[in-house]
Amino acid sequence: MLLVQFIDPQGQRRVGMLEQEQIRVIDGYASTYALARAAIAAKTGLAQLASASLGQTSYRFEDIAAAGSLLTPLDHFDDAHCHVTGTGLTHLGSADTRDAMHQKIGGDAAALSDSMQMFRMGVEGGKPPAGQRGVQPEWFYKGDGSIVKASGQLLVMPAFSLDGGEEPEIAGLYVIGDDGQPYRAGYAIGNEFSDHITERQNYLYLAHSKLRACGLGPALLVGELPDHVAGTSRIYDRQGTLRWEKPFLSGEQNMSHTIANLEYHHFKYPLFRRPGDVHIHFFGTATLSFADGVVVAAGDTYEIEAPVFGPALRNTLAVQADTSTAVITL
Repeated sequence: MLLVQFIDPQGQRRVGMLEQEQIRVIDGYASTYALARAAIAAKTGLAQLASASLGQTSYRFEDIAAAGSLLTPLDHFDDAHCHVTGTGLTHLGSADTRDAMHQKIGGDAAALSDSMQMFRMGVEGGKPPAGQRGVQPEWFYKGDGSIVKASGQLLVMPAFSLDGGEEPEIAGLYVIGDDGQPYRAGYAIGNEFSDHITERQNYLYLAHSKLRACGLGPALLVGELPDHVAGTSRIYDRQGTLRWEKPFLSGEQNMSHTIANLEYHHFKYPLFRRPGDVHIHFFGTATLSFADGVVVAAGDTYEIEAPVFGPALRNTLAVQADTSTAVITL
């Protein structure tokens, strides 16, 4: 099942099920969040409740997308209660990608030992037997709900950014129940979007490089993630000409960690089990245009597509004016 959030032609928030080219509205719920909370309260599955609540109203997906009315697949009415985080070095080949990215400045391989060691730890211990805990992955914070952009919206990078590079990834989307129990609503395709030049200067700048916008959606895949997910990442210039294209792979078959292990090491912290919160957690990638020497420019459009997630995610790069201000002493 694929769920889509959008604004209808009357200006009302809606959530609906995507059936081929149509979004069929789910009656009684204005958001995926409300639907998920109701499913938790009723102790039923999200797919079951959505199916039972389907109405008769439907809209063409392309009409909604063309009107710029798509929303992210899951959000919180208060951005501060939506946590956006991620993990890296989780995919087979991801260490080689990062190695190549860093070595472009001529640094010696010894400087990459921490990354390579963490990747090796994941390969050796990221897929523990059922009931056991595996090694913890790299982890990073991206921001709150205000940074998450729907398909069709601009991805704006700050004026001080040195790069705005795409990262085609799958994200897990979660709602925390009133008892502090995390519930996975499903998965969505995403563009984790980072500043790779800043990261390349020094690996300790990774935290800075991740504090950027990200793209998500347009659809939420309800249920389990396939073991093998194949997709394509593309970049078009402002004239619509294809600049770069490359396939990417995800799903546990192509990862050094299980999804369950990544989830455990995120939600083991009580901070991330606050009742009512939403979490968007990116699972990593091994495919970057930056590693192939691509330099993006304002007006370029990222397109990330994987058939299991339905329609592609598309966002155009823009650069924000300098808004930094000096601190004033009170």
